[in-house]
Amino acid sequence: MNMRGRTARTMHRSMPLQVCLMIAVWLAGEELVRLLSLPLPGGLAGLAILLLLLALRGFSAVSVRRGAGWFLSDMLLFFVPAVLAVLDHREFLGVTGLKILFVILTSTAAVMLVTAFAVDRCHRWRAGHVRAARHSR
Repeated sequence: MNMRGRTARTMHRSMPLQVCLMIAVWLAGEELVRLLSLPLPGGLAGLAILLLLLALRGFSAVSVRRGAGWFLSDMLLFFVPAVLAVLDHREFLGVTGLKILFVILTSTAAVMLVTAFAVDRCHRWRAGHVRAARHSR
């Protein structure tokens, strides 16, 4: 068996290697953003690099499947800093936090209602045009 085949098989089986590969791609994105002074997060550039490597068949999706699954299964751990930030700002746990929560919930509900209304109107408009086209035949 050749070296490339052994390396690919090892990557397919090893979750720690897959995680290391994704971290390396993320760090490459961070470095690319820093070197080119791009106005976007390094993680987003790393994601673009990963997508490019997958599209150009630099490696297969199987080479990162287990590592990506691990990241997704432990996603809550990545939000712990946000929770700690809330704990540092105690005002979010009082009336100010309730006001912010109210604004977030109200705006989310408004967006959902407007979207539902727009989809319903478009669906009715299209159904009317389809019926009109059938009757004109």
